[in-house]
Amino acid sequence: MAWSDVTRALYPGRFQPMHLGHLNVIKWALTKVDELIVGVGTAQESHTVVNPFTSGERLVMLRRALMDEGIDISRVYVIPIPDILMNSVWPYYVQMYVPKFTFGVARNPLVLRLFKDAGIKLLIPPPYDRKKLSSTRIRKLMLLGKDEWRELVPKAVAEFIDEIGGVERLKEITGVD
Repeated sequence: MAWSDVTRALYPGRFQPMHLGHLNVIKWALTKVDELIVGVGTAQESHTVVNPFTSGERLVMLRRALMDEGIDISRVYVIPIPDILMNSVWPYYVQMYVPKFTFGVARNPLVLRLFKDAGIKLLIPPPYDRKKLSSTRIRKLMLLGKDEWRELVPKAVAEFIDEIGGVERLKEITGVD
């Protein structure tokens, strides 16, 4: 298949951490396109309450989770993307970091608007329980010492967070005992 014949989509997110909702969106998107670009946003930030994991750590989480699920990772690009603080140019900025793509995958209203304004076709995945499957909620559960967070992320992600002492790091940077 020629490079130009491949249908490709971009799915942007911070994945702080990757959870089962993200995994479901990736699986869904791969039923719609030949290849999926997972754009790991806010790549320049780590060791903060909202972005505790480095972009490299998030790349490992994603790769391990996809491999654990039996997803053909030859169909997935996982690319770190630093922030730009100008929403209207964000879609054009992202295109400098990733292979050419036709579709944007999102449910976030702002991201959908930005894709649309840039002439990028939209793929809107089915909804998932965002109240339950939220990286913000998962980080809060970690801080509270509640192991319930482990049920909300792929097993490979929970194992990796344990490997790197992710819960301890989050507690230390927030000053929580």
